[in-house]
Amino acid sequence: MGKLDGRVVIVTGAARGQGEQEARLFTAEGARVVLADVLDDQGEELAKELGQSYVHLDVSREEDWSAAVAAVLRANGRIDGLVGNAGILRFNSLVDTPLEEFMQVVRVNQVGCFLGIKAVAPRMSDGGTIVNTASYTALTGMAAVGAYAATKHAILGLTRVAALELAGRRIRVNAICPGAVDTPMSNPARLDAEADPRETSRALDELYRRLVPLGRIGGPEEVARLALFLTSDDSSYITGQPFVIDGGWLAGVSVL
Repeated sequence: MGKLDGRVVIVTGAARGQGEQEARLFTAEGARVVLADVLDDQGEELAKELGQSYVHLDVSREEDWSAAVAAVLRANGRIDGLVGNAGILRFNSLVDTPLEEFMQVVRVNQVGCFLGIKAVAPRMSDGGTIVNTASYTALTGMAAVGAYAATKHAILGLTRVAALELAGRRIRVNAICPGAVDTPMSNPARLDAEADPRETSRALDELYRRLVPLGRIGGPEEVARLALFLTSDDSSYITGQPFVIDGGWLAGVSVL
C-alpha cells in the first residue's frame, strides 16, 4: 500500500529538479501523477519513464491552467492534489533590478501560485491537498534575491488565506520552504552537458558547510519527502503552515 494510492496529483515544474523527484516519489507511493512543465521534451520523457501523463503548463498563463485542469479531469475524472513547484530565480541587487526582470519573477512564482489555487481548488475533490513551494527566503531576507524573496513571502500569504477559505471542504494548504538545494536552479552546471555537476556540488557543499548547521547542501529528494508528507494523510491535521527544510540555516549563525 502506498501513501498516495488512488490519488491524482498535479506537480508543476516536474521536468527536473525538485519537481522531478516529487513526481518519482509520488509515483512510487501509488499516485497518478500529472507532470506539468514548459520543458515539454524533458517532461514527456520523464512521464513516459514513470508511466504517467504530461501536460504543457506555463504557470503564469491563466489559459494554460484552464487547459491543464480540463485535460487532467478528462483523463482521470478527479484531482486530489497539487504541488506547485514551478519557479524561477534571478540574482540582482534591488536597485539594479529592471522592472521587467522583477515582474518576470512575480509572474512565474507569485502569479503562478495564485492561478494554481484559483484553477485547481474549485475542481479539486473535497479533502484534497495543495502544497505550495515557497523558500527559506520567505521567512528572512537574503541579499541579491529581492524579487525572488518578495514572491516567496507572498506565497506564504496566499497559502494561509487559501487554507482558511478551503478548510470547509477539508482541503489542506501548506507551504514548503527549502533552503539551499542541489538542483539546476542553484547548480547551473546540471544544465551544461560539458560540465561536471558533481564538481559544482562539491563546491556548493564547501560553501554551505560554513553556512548551514548540518554542513551540506540539501538534496531534491529530501524536499520531495516533505511534499509527500504534506500530501498524504500523515499530515491530516495540518493546514496553513510553512515547513522549513534548510539544514538549520534559518536557526541562526554559529560563532563557535
